[in-house]
Amino acid sequence: MCRFLAYSGEPVFLSDLVCAPTHSLVHQSLHAAEAKTETNGDGFGIGWYGERPEPGIYRDVSPAWSDENLVNLCRQVRARTFFAHVRAATGTATSRANCHPFVHGRHMFMHNGQIGGYHRIKRRLEALIPDALYDGRRGTTDSEAIFLLALANGLIEDPIGAMAGTLSTIRDLMRAAGIAEPLRFTALLTDGERLTAYRWACDGRPPSLYYRQSETGLVVVSEPIDGCREGWRVVPTGGTLQARGGEVTLAEGPEALRERIAA
Repeated sequence: MCRFLAYSGEPVFLSDLVCAPTHSLVHQSLHAAEAKTETNGDGFGIGWYGERPEPGIYRDVSPAWSDENLVNLCRQVRARTFFAHVRAATGTATSRANCHPFVHGRHMFMHNGQIGGYHRIKRRLEALIPDALYDGRRGTTDSEAIFLLALANGLIEDPIGAMAGTLSTIRDLMRAAGIAEPLRFTALLTDGERLTAYRWACDGRPPSLYYRQSETGLVVVSEPIDGCREGWRVVPTGGTLQARGGEVTLAEGPEALRERIAA
């Protein structure tokens, strides 16, 4: 499983959250504490919103812990909203195109989890993505496929409903293929102003997700970056966090979401 971080609030240097803390995302790339594997060395990516509506992106296949360019860039870039992700591949190639976050227009998306038995439904899943969106597919991951199909299902207008419908469709494909492995989906979506964080799984066991809100901004993480759970709140299983303009809300409880993507 991967590890990630998102921030939204007053502009800060990326290094303040991505590199500097005791259990920073760079540290987690080598020493994750709440993932299936301790090492997340199959590439990394950062995406941030600056002076333009569309985000800037920097992704590479080198491990985050060994990339000096990542550290130097984070020291110089200050942003009001940004994503950072370190990847542990789950069956697809280690390539720049497969590193998160993924971008469509001004929207940015990153994912931690997997579609069980993805290789068995990949072709049928991709066939559901309209040509206009499929033309923008650059990698081979299940994460990017989920993002593109959700966009086709109205993700921009309805982040929760469109994503729930998308995962329901994927569960139908999995059932038809006789796949017993779970669908686990912890993910983040933003357009630079509004942020949505999902923590869903068909078996009720999604990857970890925490958040902390202060007077200056909101941080959402796979693992607390200070190495201490005090001050962090857990996004509940089946829950969805939405934030905009300093307001944070939690939507749909575990039972409602489990019913929509249940096995």
